[in-house]
Amino acid sequence: MPFDIARTRATYPALAEGFVHLDGAGGTQTAGPVIDAVTAAMRAAVGNRSAAFAPGRRSLEMVAAARSAVADLLGAEPAGVVLGPSATALTYTLARTLGAGWRPGDEVVLSRLDHDANVRPWVQAAEAAGATVRWAEFDRDTAELPAARYAELVGERTRLVAVTAGSNATGTVPDVAAIAAIAHAAGALVCVDGVHSVPHGPTDLAASGADFLVTSAYKWSGPHLAAMAADPAAWERLRPAKLLPSADTVPERFEYGTPSFPLLAGVAAAVDHLAGLDPTATGSRRERLLAGLTAARAYEESLLERLLAGLAALPGVRVLGSPARRCPTVSFRLATLTPQETQEKLGAAGFCLSAGDYYAYEYFQAMGLRDSGGAVRASLYHYNTVDEVDRLLDEVDRLAGGPGRDGRVTG
Repeated sequence: MPFDIARTRATYPALAEGFVHLDGAGGTQTAGPVIDAVTAAMRAAVGNRSAAFAPGRRSLEMVAAARSAVADLLGAEPAGVVLGPSATALTYTLARTLGAGWRPGDEVVLSRLDHDANVRPWVQAAEAAGATVRWAEFDRDTAELPAARYAELVGERTRLVAVTAGSNATGTVPDVAAIAAIAHAAGALVCVDGVHSVPHGPTDLAASGADFLVTSAYKWSGPHLAAMAADPAAWERLRPAKLLPSADTVPERFEYGTPSFPLLAGVAAAVDHLAGLDPTATGSRRERLLAGLTAARAYEESLLERLLAGLAALPGVRVLGSPARRCPTVSFRLATLTPQETQEKLGAAGFCLSAGDYYAYEYFQAMGLRDSGGAVRASLYHYNTVDEVDRLLDEVDRLAGGPGRDGRVTG
């Protein structure tokens, strides 16, 4: 059955304000059930984690429910889900922990297509250990990241390969499984940034080949929390710096301080919301997630095709990259305006988009575009509509000096 966009949009209260939200890569709007879950948790009596009294048990239940939900979303085990405040914070924790075991001459392989959260923690950990950083370069024309290049970069001294599962700048979806296979053949670990990929289709930790995979809930309709998933045995082998009295079990020993229990309730609710995207789906939550995210991905891809075709038809508009597989994300520049000017004018017309480098520092540096403002990003999500895409194209046409939709024949 067709994706029910009206039903989907009705679950996001913020959409009633009338703005056109085209910055899913920067953060999605929050689903109503998530807001309700967080509110209910804040109204209830909640204590710090303890089995001795009911409010303490509620906290334990919220943590367990969040782990279980994220595990279903990623195809992981609850005992392998580490919860934290952000993907950046979790990656730094992993980088410091792994980096403590690196030695001079060891190597890490990074991608210039990645968000800096999956670059700088590893660069700094390598510098601290005297290890060498090797770079996987993307194709400047297509923004593809060929897996074959990793065969030339990964060797017996490689300790870690960090790579994105979806570029937040160009939408590029690399062949992570092939890259991971090359890394594993050399005995290296693989850390995958799934922040931009997880919201846009089914994820399977084992199939991806990732040893560690990180995601942020606020990119898939949830609150500002994150999670990193791995096989529990992988966490067991690691000893992070921690407070002496804090838990020494896995995954708790990687989680610093007391978590926000209400926001964890929101994480579980967000996963349940995604599991309901296809109202006809049945079975376990994991099965319903696969069905719902598959349906949402197909819908988003139809919007992306319309957006790309529309931008390609506009004179004076340059789209960055043309990867064969991409998340529904497009970066573009206008010949007549800087990215910041474009963002401001679109913002005045009610469009919410990002401009700049959006933390894809290495990509824009390599492209020589950081000093001139980066680009403008339109990042679609499953609550966007055909009308919103057409309205954006109309407005971009006007900004580029064209007549707008009224003066063109549109499909």
